[in-house]
Amino acid sequence: MASPLSPDDDVFDRLKASADPEVVSEREKAVQERVRAQYEKAQRRLAGLIEDNSTLPVNIADIRIHGTKITREGFLKSVFADALKEEKQKSYTLKTVMEELQRTTDKLHRFGIFHPTINMYLDQAHSSSGTALSALLTVQERGRLVLKTGTELGNAEGGGYLNATLRNVFGGAESIYASATTATSTADVGARSRSSYELAFATPIAANPDTVAEVAGFSSARSNHFFASHEEATQGVRAGLRFLSSHGSHELGYTGAWRQVTNLSDGASPTIREDAGDTVKSSITHTFTTDTRDNKLLPMTGSLFRNITELAGLGGDVSFLKNELEASRSHPLAHGISFSAGLRAGVIVPLPGLSEGTPARPSRINDRFFLGGATDIRGFRENGIGPRDGNDAVGGDVYLAGGASVFFPLPRLGVDSPFRLQAFVNGGRLVALQKPADGEKSSTTTTTLLDAVKEVGVGLPSIAAGVGLVYAHPVARFELNFALPVVKRENERARKGLQFGVGISFL
Repeated sequence: MASPLSPDDDVFDRLKASADPEVVSEREKAVQERVRAQYEKAQRRLAGLIEDNSTLPVNIADIRIHGTKITREGFLKSVFADALKEEKQKSYTLKTVMEELQRTTDKLHRFGIFHPTINMYLDQAHSSSGTALSALLTVQERGRLVLKTGTELGNAEGGGYLNATLRNVFGGAESIYASATTATSTADVGARSRSSYELAFATPIAANPDTVAEVAGFSSARSNHFFASHEEATQGVRAGLRFLSSHGSHELGYTGAWRQVTNLSDGASPTIREDAGDTVKSSITHTFTTDTRDNKLLPMTGSLFRNITELAGLGGDVSFLKNELEASRSHPLAHGISFSAGLRAGVIVPLPGLSEGTPARPSRINDRFFLGGATDIRGFRENGIGPRDGNDAVGGDVYLAGGASVFFPLPRLGVDSPFRLQAFVNGGRLVALQKPADGEKSSTTTTTLLDAVKEVGVGLPSIAAGVGLVYAHPVARFELNFALPVVKRENERARKGLQFGVGISFL
């Protein structure tokens, strides 16, 4: 009988030749479809089983976790304690048990010490009457040390940064964070430089990822010669507590800082010279935030409200009450087009010192508001709006700013692209409590806060309009705009033409 293979044939060549790529691809697709169908069927069966038995009384015998090497057992017991409370056990059903275990898993995620995939397995507890479940969570801990280094570029400014984070320091989701940042520029408004250093320790309170205490030390130096003929250096410490309420997030903090206004330019104005030297600020701050935006950098829908209140004068040599609020709303229109509007306002109220007979003093340049630039009032130079003394921007005590933008998706890129075209209009007003007239005591002011607030509403605000290109990078938002100043007050510094901005928060 003759062999079906000729002497020159190779069996492997024959097998390869018979493997048509299209046939193999179709077979792979068929296998994947069968696997997916079986998985979906199993999920439906499980969902149906849970639904049919959703009211079955059960309880949780125990919750165990597998895969931890660093995390403390006592810490994990505190995390699981709420789900294992005796009062809850009495009212548990299969449905509520599943919901409670899901909340516990989400809680573990929020600590940031585990990889996103946390698998959960349920089994009947061995020593039960059949109504108790034992839960096993399988996790993988994230690496303890994270180092990030890179360069920054924006607003004609370039520099570098180094961030280091040590996670889960003592096995209870504690973290140590250190950062160093330097930057220099040669912008058309003058050379500038800045540097900052920070070392912070944070820990959750009562094993709750939504309640975190933090202590930190910081140091920064910044050249402000490009707008106010001086340099500013700050060293200090702070302590804070972050927590959630039913209405939003809160941050309560204390800051003690030594500030220096130094290295004045030869042409520094009298206002800058008067504020030169050292000051010590001791203050408490409360920040309240509620944020429903779908995207923090380029929202299509949702709203933001933030209020920051600072009380200084618990020591040191500056005393004031400072409040600043921000509100914005985004709304989708049609075909990927959206509308956003925002409002910001702030006020500083000078307060008498704690010492008997110490009157209220005017605010210092370290604490005043500044307005103008690519991230708030486009079409004006950085800090180009508001009071000036000669060539120096000296800031103000009351301000109001607002803006509105319409965002359009780019042709061919679609609504899912991080690029948008925008048309905007924005404006604002910044005023100061006037300093004493000649011959009056330097410790008092000549205008009341009410006068300054009224002044904000006198006449039109400084206004600019324009169009531009927006890119929402995961880290920051970039804008390249063509802006046209429409209303400009005397001595304010407008900027007609292209303007580049990078930041996290834009008006």
